[in-house]
Amino acid sequence: MSRFVNSLIVMLCLTGCGSSNDPMPRVESGTVERIEGFKSQYVTPRHIDIWLPEGYTDSIRYPVLYMHDGQMLYDAEMTWNRQSWDVDDVATELFRAGVVRPLIVVGIWNGGETRHPDYFPQKPFEQMSQEGRDTLTAQLRRAGHAKEAFTPRSDSYLKFIVEELKPFVEEKYSVQTGRDNTFIAGASMGGLISLYAVCEYPELFGGAACLSTHWVGTFDTLNNPFPDAYLDYLRRRLPAPPEGHRIYFDCGDQTLDAMYPTIQRRIDSLMHSRGYDETNWMTRYFPGEDHSEKAWNKRLHIPLEFLFPVPQRAAEDSISTGI
Repeated sequence: MSRFVNSLIVMLCLTGCGSSNDPMPRVESGTVERIEGFKSQYVTPRHIDIWLPEGYTDSIRYPVLYMHDGQMLYDAEMTWNRQSWDVDDVATELFRAGVVRPLIVVGIWNGGETRHPDYFPQKPFEQMSQEGRDTLTAQLRRAGHAKEAFTPRSDSYLKFIVEELKPFVEEKYSVQTGRDNTFIAGASMGGLISLYAVCEYPELFGGAACLSTHWVGTFDTLNNPFPDAYLDYLRRRLPAPPEGHRIYFDCGDQTLDAMYPTIQRRIDSLMHSRGYDETNWMTRYFPGEDHSEKAWNKRLHIPLEFLFPVPQRAAEDSISTGI
């Protein structure tokens, strides 16, 4: 296993779910409001950092983007690797350019040690053979993500979002509540759980942005049954294009991202066979880019423009593509 992967695994394990002493992220535009240690009957307590765009007002109802790994989204000074997505900067630049609707970002901190089981798609794992589950457990144990038998808890994590967090956000903030204005996004394991969320709750999420999706689930590509299991799940559960969902994928080809292009092309083939096209699905490849917040920051504008186009721009795009 490479030095990079070892370092990443260790730091992800050390990244906690937050305490009362955690500093607030500093943003260049808009404001961040923290729900400290949001308590749940489904998952461990964790901070929720909600970014409100500049000029936020109760007289406007905003679309919402739920994002995983919330401690990595806004301020590089408070992250373990001194990198962040800088979502506030990217989104504000797009708002000012008139290409994206102003939106609210709900940054959900990961649970530290619970991150992998929280984000690992549960039903594909449970539908694997016992031999396959044992293989994944062994691979995750080698990587420090499992001590005993690995048990995904992503169904509970999604219940936390849809039954507890989403109603809270919709009660406290001025947001549009319909599926067409509710999206979910993340990178790496966050990409896996974002796509899984759309498949499990297609009536609630209008689409997902999945950057550098960690299709392997573990850190091994040989003798790994998970990609086939997830593909089989997607064949059965991916919403059909007429339902109106929008899906974005991307990946680089360096560090952990080197494991993704081959599997991503299989996902692309599945998307095409299901009838998705350029109006509702995008996959972008970024040769030379690695697995990092710095890389995701550079291309975040693409999924934001894809998921949150201003109405006039969306109409012009439809005319230009002959939709």
